[in-house]
Amino acid sequence: MNFSDDYRCGLVAVIGRPNVGKSTLINAVMGRKVSIVTAKPQTTRHRILAVHTADKEQIIFVDTPGLHRKAGKAMNRMMNRTAANALADADLVLFVCDASRWTEEDDDVLQRLKSCNAPVIALLNKIDKIHPKEKLLEGLAVLAARFEFAEIVPISAIKKDNLDHLMGMIPPYLPESPPLFPPDMETDRSKEFHIAEIIREKLTLMLHQEMPYGLTVQVERLVHEERGVAINAVIWVERDSQKGIAVGKNGSVLKKVGRSARLEIASLLGEAVHLELWVKVKSNWADNDKDLMSLGYEGT
Repeated sequence: MNFSDDYRCGLVAVIGRPNVGKSTLINAVMGRKVSIVTAKPQTTRHRILAVHTADKEQIIFVDTPGLHRKAGKAMNRMMNRTAANALADADLVLFVCDASRWTEEDDDVLQRLKSCNAPVIALLNKIDKIHPKEKLLEGLAVLAARFEFAEIVPISAIKKDNLDHLMGMIPPYLPESPPLFPPDMETDRSKEFHIAEIIREKLTLMLHQEMPYGLTVQVERLVHEERGVAINAVIWVERDSQKGIAVGKNGSVLKKVGRSARLEIASLLGEAVHLELWVKVKSNWADNDKDLMSLGYEGT
């Protein structure tokens, strides 16, 4: 690919409170699953780059953890720092909020944006849930009064409504620059990272309210063999009582999670997958900076 002198490239931080649809938005504009998605807060825990390369621009989306009001544990504080660092580095910020409700956590994010030097585009997400549509005009007016946004765009990330319009608006805000990543690169994260995240997603979806957020997943072994890919992964929990929940009666939870994760991983890798899962206890890992670093969490 040849790049012209007026080629544009930059970092676009996607910011908002937990569960407003940041990861859903990035997956939608990328046309593939870069970040896992559940209805639970703390689903996105890491900074994940999603690289969208076109003829005249390369947009580097930075998916960030949701900003939390109560950052009691070391992991919550780490996630807040990760999101704040993404703001500091951004050429453009996409502030995602929910068209159906505004919360104190949205106010907190807005306060952080006031010290941000980059232009901010507000995305009023989940407009598919707003009826009648006159309410949407009210919501746009209220949002415009809250902050001096460069633009305000109503979208539905899950329905992919208005996303083409959004993608057309972004490039003029980016600096003239050659691409920072190869054109065939879509994310900065490894296969092992995405596999661990898929397993964590399946666990989170299956356990509903039973398991607190004290679980994480680490891929310990990934080997390509004649029969396919052999993967060994450890599910870390904080307490012995959580181990039984994650395993399930007679291993039922682990079997269902393994089956569901294996199918998605096989689709991701394009070959047969043999997945083995273990559940281990690392006491209070989510409130220990050293444990967080050993488990691959940055920003501690």
